Amino acid sequence: MPFSKLGLSEHLQKALLALSYAKPYPIQEAAIPVILTGKDVLGIAKTGSGKTASFALPMLERFMDSKTTSNRHVRGLILVPTRELAQQVEEVFKKLSDSLPKRIKTLAVFGGASINPQMINLQGTDILVATPGRLLDLIASKAVYLSEVEMLVLDEADKMLNLGFKEEMQKILQLLPAKRQNILFSATLSADIKNIKDIILHDPEVVEIEAEEESIDQISQIAYHVTPERKGPFLRYLIKQNNMQQVLVFVSSAQRADAVEEKLFLNGIKAAAFHGQKSQGARNEALKQFKLGKIRVLVATDLASRGIDIPFLPYVINYELPRSPKDYVHRIGRTGRADESGEAISLVTDEELHHFKIIQKKMGKRVTLVHTEEVNLHGF
Repeated sequence: MPFSKLGLSEHLQKALLALSYAKPYPIQEAAIPVILTGKDVLGIAKTGSGKTASFALPMLERFMDSKTTSNRHVRGLILVPTRELAQQVEEVFKKLSDSLPKRIKTLAVFGGASINPQMINLQGTDILVATPGRLLDLIASKAVYLSEVEMLVLDEADKMLNLGFKEEMQKILQLLPAKRQNILFSATLSADIKNIKDIILHDPEVVEIEAEEESIDQISQIAYHVTPERKGPFLRYLIKQNNMQQVLVFVSSAQRADAVEEKLFLNGIKAAAFHGQKSQGARNEALKQFKLGKIRVLVATDLASRGIDIPFLPYVINYELPRSPKDYVHRIGRTGRADESGEAISLVTDEELHHFKIIQKKMGKRVTLVHTEEVNLHGF
């Protein structure tokens, strides 16, 4: 089904054509017509399935009318769990609204960046994309008001609840008008999502797109058995011996990311840490330098890494294993994209062996484990 059949105006159809949006993704095809009716919607679709345009297009369609609001009173509010997602959503809205006859201003606000420019930029904003904590800060400063919100979107609601935003979300909901359209998107339909659905949504239409299994067939996987004290030197050995020029290294915490980055740097390997405790500017710069090839290694935590998209990444290394097999597949899926080959490497200690066996069982693939006791790591 083409976009022209979804009930969108010619202005938005032209914008989609200019952006080379050929046809809608399944979630867009299912959700857009329902959202355009003004009904509440619960959308279940995985990250990266095209869901942002599913709510962006109907919201822009609705706000192309001549209605204006009081200054600093936004009409559309989108709550997201992370800074990276806030920026991505803002970018989609700006691209889609660029050629519309009426100017519709979208702004993303989030923590880790100076609040003053955000307060100034809120003037004349129609659609606000926000992380919950920063939004409450701006409300407390009287920089924005929610009493005229017509459409509320909770994007990646499952992640917001997992990150402990439940209390902040409840405070925000109390400030919204009772009459509004509510749209909730989540990758899963957990018990928490069902509870918040009952609180927020009124007689919603449920739109669920079955997630396809992430293909990892083109990714070459190998694991190395190391002792904890040899893990750092062995990482540096791998990078230098294989002349790796672009490698994404996953760790379990911000502190570990900083420590690994420092050791790599001290051993002559240009690296940058990428985690939630870094400022947004620092994260953007690290990612830019990594994509340009000016640094060889990006050391990232799982949460921060959700904003990383590099088409032809050759290497992913699990310095520490993730908690779940799904996260493991998500990590290694950062390489081997667009039919390109990729290599995923895991460094596994004695303590991690049992967990690594579980990951392999859930993944349905056996990964060769190479012992490294004989590898001379002197000088690494």
